[in-house]
Amino acid sequence: MDREINQIISNIDFENIQKHPNILIAASFWDEKRYHAAKVCYKFMRMIDDLIDDRKALGDEISCLEQAELSEQVNSWIDCLETMPESDPFYKELIQTIATFKIPLQLFHNFAKSMLYDIDHDGFSSLEDFMEYSEGASVAPASIFVHLCCLSEENGEYQTPDYDIVDVARPCAIFSYLVHIIRDFQEDQLNNLNYFANDILTRNNLLPSDLKEIAHGAAIPESFRIVISEYCKQARIYQDQSLHQLQNLSTKLSDRYLLSLHMIYNLYDMVFDRIDSENGNFTSKELNPTPREIREKVVELASNFPTDYTGL
Repeated sequence: MDREINQIISNIDFENIQKHPNILIAASFWDEKRYHAAKVCYKFMRMIDDLIDDRKALGDEISCLEQAELSEQVNSWIDCLETMPESDPFYKELIQTIATFKIPLQLFHNFAKSMLYDIDHDGFSSLEDFMEYSEGASVAPASIFVHLCCLSEENGEYQTPDYDIVDVARPCAIFSYLVHIIRDFQEDQLNNLNYFANDILTRNNLLPSDLKEIAHGAAIPESFRIVISEYCKQARIYQDQSLHQLQNLSTKLSDRYLLSLHMIYNLYDMVFDRIDSENGNFTSKELNPTPREIREKVVELASNFPTDYTGL
């Protein structure tokens, strides 16, 4: 394995990466400036996501007044991206990062739209609602990742690609998100979060309350296994599209950025392989690879990636 690649892997703290671990692992193979840009952007998104998830984890019903207060806070954070608040060093860095790397502000607005939906809703009435929500919750942050991958640099200035980044990012983003909600089913339920659409639950004679009982250790009914199978079927559709997009990018990106895209796809594919709709228990322990298993997968991918790493 190339010495620099080996050094990158040795510097990844697999044991302690929290929140967006796959994104941060994959971005570790970029040059330092782009990697830092990713960390800044995802820190901001995590601030918003945690604000809402931490409140929902308390379990109490969110009043109309509190909904308004939370929404106002999210909107104010997004509005600050249009200004340069002198008193906040983090916002200064975030705004400068967005400008330097020419990241479309619309991606942050799309993300915020889904977070605002979370404040006002508990779950999704239909799969279509979930897919629309995914455009902000998953496709938007994935598009920032792909945007940073696909930039070119000329005379010290970044140039955006001549193709639609969101269209490129969408298949892997949704594949990853579908895998993500199955992987985190137990943890989400224990934190009063539900990402399984009501129409699919109803069609299989399930209520959201049934999912919480399963997460707490109740026997898994066949109907829930059918739900998981339906989500896996959807994931396979986007999995195929993801592989197609990766093939399209194979001649457009330099090694380190193409590797990072393959890395994030394969880390979610690794989880997808663990989902056993017929016999699984869908616990966090069962579906989450250990830090050691993740490291082994990263080493395997980096060692076998079919390119010459010279010049990374």
